[in-house]
Amino acid sequence: MARTPAELVGAQPGPPYEFAFTFDGRTVTARSGQSVAAALWAAGILAWRTTRVGGRPRGAFCGIGQCYDCLATVNDRPNRRTCLTPARPGDVVTTQEGHGHDRHAV
Repeated sequence: MARTPAELVGAQPGPPYEFAFTFDGRTVTARSGQSVAAALWAAGILAWRTTRVGGRPRGAFCGIGQCYDCLATVNDRPNRRTCLTPARPGDVVTTQEGHGHDRHAV
């Protein structure tokens, strides 16, 4: 008899639900279990960081937390890898300019 991975670990996931967070003041809808990057992509937002030199737009690239292209400021914390950061109701996500520490003079 075949068993699913959820059965093997005893997981009992609930039904998916939707909630909202904001990105640069815009309301974005996310589904339970989505990363911030996935929710932004689903909303048609492809870039949420600019490079230190030249200000070029960046978004998710590798999707597994290795490349750091998907950095954003989440709830006033800069340099969050959005592909690894679960979206939460009420999160405030903002575009990260450069290295994300301008206001700290780093």
